Amino acid sequence: MSYVDGFLLAVPKANLDAYKKMAQMAGIVWKEHGALAYVECIGDDVPYGEVTSFPRAVQAKDDEIVVFSWVVYESRESRDAVMAKVMADPRLNGDLSTMPFDAKRMIFGGFQPFMEL
Repeated sequence: MSYVDGFLLAVPKANLDAYKKMAQMAGIVWKEHGALAYVECIGDDVPYGEVTSFPRAVQAKDDEIVVFSWVVYESRESRDAVMAKVMADPRLNGDLSTMPFDAKRMIFGGFQPFMEL
């Protein structure tokens, strides 16, 4: 069964084009190193909840948009190998302070699917 990395972050609307450019390169790199799929989504219907929500989770400000993305791999072992190559790829070695979003508020993690239809 496959393995999935998920990411949730807030991107300033003014930086959306820069984020899309960075995401395009990231997708190319992930796929070249063995990811099966790479998906980036801009929040379209993500209401601010009373207790919890996507915007609350990343402390999104009024001038930011929530981005949800995921990468699919063949397995956890494949993910670990792909991730090591991605992290070593010079095309993605950037200074976190120059990212088009606040990386400190990004939520990410690896998930083992229990059902695939």
